[in-house]
Amino acid sequence: MSAPSNVAVVLLDSLNRHMLGCYGGTDFETPNLDRFAAERATRFTRHVTGSLPCMPARHDILCGALDFLWKPWGSIELWEEPITRVLRRQGVTTALVSDHPHLFEVGGENYHTDFHAWDYLRGHKGDPWRTFHDPSWIGAPAMPARRSNWWYSRVFGFPEKPSEYDRSRTFFRVEEDYPGPKTMSAAARFLAEDTPHHDRWFLFVDEFDPHEPFDTPEPWAGRYHEEVWDEDWILMPPYADGALTTGDLSEREARHVRANYGAKLAMIDHWFGRIMERFDEQGLWDDTALIVCTDHGHYFGDVREGRDIWGKPGVPTYEPLAHTPLLIHWPGQPGGGVCDALTTNVDIFATVADMFDAEVMQPTHGRSMAPLLTGEADSIREWALGGYYSLWVQVTDGNRKYARGAVDDNFPLSMWSNRWSTMPLGIEGVPELPMPDDRAWLDTMPGTEIPVIRQPFQSGDMLPFWASAGNCVDRHFLFDLDVDPDEQENRSTESCSAEMLDLLRTALTEVDAPEDQLVRLGMA
Repeated sequence: MSAPSNVAVVLLDSLNRHMLGCYGGTDFETPNLDRFAAERATRFTRHVTGSLPCMPARHDILCGALDFLWKPWGSIELWEEPITRVLRRQGVTTALVSDHPHLFEVGGENYHTDFHAWDYLRGHKGDPWRTFHDPSWIGAPAMPARRSNWWYSRVFGFPEKPSEYDRSRTFFRVEEDYPGPKTMSAAARFLAEDTPHHDRWFLFVDEFDPHEPFDTPEPWAGRYHEEVWDEDWILMPPYADGALTTGDLSEREARHVRANYGAKLAMIDHWFGRIMERFDEQGLWDDTALIVCTDHGHYFGDVREGRDIWGKPGVPTYEPLAHTPLLIHWPGQPGGGVCDALTTNVDIFATVADMFDAEVMQPTHGRSMAPLLTGEADSIREWALGGYYSLWVQVTDGNRKYARGAVDDNFPLSMWSNRWSTMPLGIEGVPELPMPDDRAWLDTMPGTEIPVIRQPFQSGDMLPFWASAGNCVDRHFLFDLDVDPDEQENRSTESCSAEMLDLLRTALTEVDAPEDQLVRLGMA
């Protein structure tokens, strides 16, 4: 069977697997994603995250290599070729449609540059789109809301101040003005107007919804509220390990935040329907693969170790965050199928490269999922690695998950980069990324000869932001997901942990992980 001629990848940020109807969710409505899964796609049941969070996950998808073992959030490095450059050599036209601001700021500034065309839809969280509040805004269709940094003001005493999004939302007049609807409409327009001019094409729709702010107009706003809410709405969720436990968040506020996420999810599902309509009207199902994925999930009070977790704080990547949805339409294959094979985000890169028979120059870590989709194989990998830079390193075999923290302290630790950029936080007094100092030297990345700056860190140093996000020292976790999907029983002290430790060692060896990591994790 011949490979698809084209592919569209639709990434919906922070898409919670367990909240989709096609994965058993019942709290919120996702009719278009459910219909896609039932009629057109194969539903993957053991897809997991790799590098985290947002931009590291996109690096997995667009560059095909895990990078969290070498550096935190950052841009494409000199020794790497993104899938767009790989496909250029094959004569494939590539396009990006996105409202995701991280692609257009330091830390993600060169992911878009190799697309033949890109369309940036303005106004989402963190996008410096407007410099003032629209004085004609009277609160419609956007609901009156708390300032974006309300949580950090409440817990840490930061002064409340307007964010970029607080200004941008005053310019929305109808649902079509919101970034998510604009992005899906632009993607549908590309399918209608551009694709007839190209024999082979790759479309990457990087949609920031349903990521916060959980801001929607009617008829979505308030759709899932369980009670009357007569205060300013909460659009930005807390990022905390134990917000309810500490009393910093009330039960009523918690229900409100979760309901607002549900409204955002339902709204973007509705607009995803525009893409399905284009596939129907243009007959694209016959020759075009459609991949729906995400970078990670989002915690909404999920309880682990007796504490409620919100957002993406510095904790092990538990199932709500790390076990993600993946739906793939593959021409010639019936919809409604299920694939139980273990897969991860770098496999998306490998699948697209395989589809176009493209040669990749740098070492990568993915395996093509095409054999799973065509029925030629029932497995492509025995393990999947994942985690945040400098925190827990996790491995899963699809049934068990082992998260290993550092031992004694969180060192040795090094950062490897030639670009030295990361996500701008914009929080006064919170460090982002220390500059290299006189301890740095030139090393090489596995499989390349390009010199790279390697900066060692030691106790007392200012560390990259993500390195200070949690305490992973001497804390290890092992969960048998088949019998304990909610991860309530940590079996890391049992004899079965030795097998998972060996699997982690095998995985780290196969990706040529830095020796620093093995020492830090007590595995050298």
